[in-house]
Amino acid sequence: MSEHRRCTWCGNDPLYQNYHDNEWGVPCRDDQKLFEFLILEGAQAGLSWITILRKREAYRRAFADFDVRKVAAFTAIDIERCVEDTGIVRNRLKINSAVSNARLFIDIQREFGSFSDYFWGYVNNRPIVNYWANQSQIPATTPLSDLIARDMKKRGFKFFGSTICYAYMQAMGQVNDHTTDCYRHEQC
Repeated sequence: MSEHRRCTWCGNDPLYQNYHDNEWGVPCRDDQKLFEFLILEGAQAGLSWITILRKREAYRRAFADFDVRKVAAFTAIDIERCVEDTGIVRNRLKINSAVSNARLFIDIQREFGSFSDYFWGYVNNRPIVNYWANQSQIPATTPLSDLIARDMKKRGFKFFGSTICYAYMQAMGQVNDHTTDCYRHEQC
């Protein structure tokens, strides 16, 4: 799809372009995928997103195909297995947070019926569509990402501050931050 004009952040990397073209900014209401990206965005803290995308399949293997119930049941042995897995970011704090966040994710599912209902409830189930002319206009956080991150922190979530929350909102299509010259802006 090289004939399409894309957001500048995805550059020429085919993996990044595929992610941009097929996932980023597409409204997602599937709890399994919402959980997957909760793990991936937390793992990304302090790193580049392309680093995590390149490790995505290893994360899928390490974290039980992103099955929230299986991850929530991880034991110390499972955590050690992940810490020793060279295919993922081997940060013990991030791995522990993925397991505790899985348990909290399930708590939200019980309370709201689904994580999707909780997450999308912040925007009345309608994506926020922005009209940025270029990448430099896109904020790293917003008052809404502050609000969601604050609530999730109060619930006990780790590695989900406002900046990670806003990246999550963009990735899951709660916010459409494709630039107006990008062919995906209108499609999303």
